[in-house]
Amino acid sequence: MAKQHSSNIPARIVKIAGNIKLLILDVDGVLTDGGIILDGGTDELKVFHVRDGHGLVMLRKAGVKVAIITGRRSRAVDRRAKELGITEVCQNCRSKLVSYEKLLAKFGFEDKEVAFIGDDVTDVPLLKRVGLPATVADAVEEAKEAALFITRSDGGRGAVREVCDLVLKASGKWSEAAGL
Repeated sequence: MAKQHSSNIPARIVKIAGNIKLLILDVDGVLTDGGIILDGGTDELKVFHVRDGHGLVMLRKAGVKVAIITGRRSRAVDRRAKELGITEVCQNCRSKLVSYEKLLAKFGFEDKEVAFIGDDVTDVPLLKRVGLPATVADAVEEAKEAALFITRSDGGRGAVREVCDLVLKASGKWSEAAGL
């Protein structure tokens, strides 16, 4: 697939983005910068970007469902998902495609109505499946090769917001969701 940065988005990508009904996110390297801080006990700390969170809230306000599928398990992810109103959270997922299939069945969506943001080789099978496969600027090459859209920002640094804004603007829901 041809890769495209957000500064100059072709009409075909905008058309795909305008029909997205579900955005699925990986966590480490997408919602975060990929760093994991261990607290010396059993907890880990993660840093989330506030604009990514606001983009997800606006997306949900516009009627787009949001889900998280991640290979790790963290209470910080549970907390952040709760803060953002994200109820579909699959952590410790060994097969992201299995979790994806469950989401499709639950909501009745087709592949073409789903966007996924990933950053690593474990995300490639899902990137190859969805209608709008996206990666962050600092994703591994294999993920970038499977993507249709590559953000300008690195993971955990506003990349998720770029995809949220693309979907909102392409669907004509930006002004209402942003309160403008």
